[in-house]
Amino acid sequence: MPKLSVRDLALKDKRVFIRVDFNVPLAPGGQEITSDKRIKASLPTIQYCLEHGAGVILASHLGRPKGKPNPEMSLKPVAVRLAELLGRPVKMAPDCVGPEVEAMKPAPGEVLLLENLRYHAEEEKNDPAFSSQLAALCDVYVNDAFGSAHRAHASTAGMVAFVSQAAAGLLMDKELEYLTKATKNPDRPCIAILGGAKVSDKIEVIQNLMKFVDRLVIGGAMAYTFLAAKGEPTGKSLVEADKIDLAKELMASAGDRLVLPVDHIVASEFKAGAEWEAVETIPEGKMALDIGPKSVELFNSIVNGSKTIIWNGPMGVFEMPPFDKGTFAVANAVANSGAVSVVGGGDSEKAVKSAGVADKISHISTGGGASLEFLSGLELPGVAALTEK
Repeated sequence: MPKLSVRDLALKDKRVFIRVDFNVPLAPGGQEITSDKRIKASLPTIQYCLEHGAGVILASHLGRPKGKPNPEMSLKPVAVRLAELLGRPVKMAPDCVGPEVEAMKPAPGEVLLLENLRYHAEEEKNDPAFSSQLAALCDVYVNDAFGSAHRAHASTAGMVAFVSQAAAGLLMDKELEYLTKATKNPDRPCIAILGGAKVSDKIEVIQNLMKFVDRLVIGGAMAYTFLAAKGEPTGKSLVEADKIDLAKELMASAGDRLVLPVDHIVASEFKAGAEWEAVETIPEGKMALDIGPKSVELFNSIVNGSKTIIWNGPMGVFEMPPFDKGTFAVANAVANSGAVSVVGGGDSEKAVKSAGVADKISHISTGGGASLEFLSGLELPGVAALTEK
């Protein structure tokens, strides 16, 4: 069922509690933000609420303070940057619950940023009393933190029981729209490209994707567990020996829909300046660090004929040239395919940005873990808790 959107709410003169993902990277010491990408991602939702006459309460976690205050994980630097981006004052609360915070409830047009939710152990424990305290601050609830939607915490799920309406923010809306379209009603052919290190990280994803994709392309180190399961030599490449039987089962159920690399860029060791070569059969003593040119050609031919593309995980160790060529070639093919493209996971996002094609991707998910769980077919607690339309 579709979930209520912030666009469906009557916001005038209401206090709206927006769960955002302001878990920004901070320089050592915790005083300087090194990337404000996550703050900017929720600006449309915040501005929408302000423009429609609401007083805005913002809540987020930052880092892992383990249930007690830690000045190096304070959201104070976020309040400063957010005020600059909004062009209006942002009040910083000394805590996220308690009498002092209740005395700071915002009037229409005002913005209050609560202190780090994880200063209280009750947040991650999804404690009902803590959830109730958070809910008492507001009239309505909006979740715009897709990156935390797979967590059943007080601020993402628990407090919803204590509010009259719980809606998705504009960022959450967009995530659900693209991920739902790609998995529930995709234009065909629909393909998925999976990469990264371990099969074990993506077993559920593979099993769920195989229910609806027309082709599943596997690259990255995880491909070598599958190739080992086929009996092909893998040299010193990363192989999960305890997952070989599982790989055999997955290949048997997928048949020719599952596509693996046909050649490889190999080197004796993974280091800058290492001598490398493209091979179809991996020699003893060598490790595969990227897909080879024939694999790029094969993968791109599948990409070019697709209408929907889901991509999660790089094709090789793209952080170090020349082992970035396969990932960048696939990124360019996806970007220029004309297909609806959904990219999830931090490494895949870095790859499309490094390749300079991020603006040609239909949707880059802001939640690595959450998007993986969604693609695995799991229900996300932070989404399930929202009011149905």
